[in-house]
Amino acid sequence: MNELLAILNEINPGIDYEKETGLIDDALLDSFSILSLIPELEDAFDITITPADMVPVNFNSADAIWSMINRLKEE
Repeated sequence: MNELLAILNEINPGIDYEKETGLIDDALLDSFSILSLIPELEDAFDITITPADMVPVNFNSADAIWSMINRLKEE
């Protein structure tokens, strides 16, 4: 999780990722941020994020992103 938080802070600093639950819904992360985030996550966690995974519910919070990462690692 610390690695995820570091990646998020590198892409878009100034957000309290540990508490925020509306990263997409509240437009804290825009499409450019998500497009920057996906390859970083894929490289860091050795996963493949498909278009089916690119839904707001998977990116609304650090916890949601972490859950998606863990699910993809198991597949």
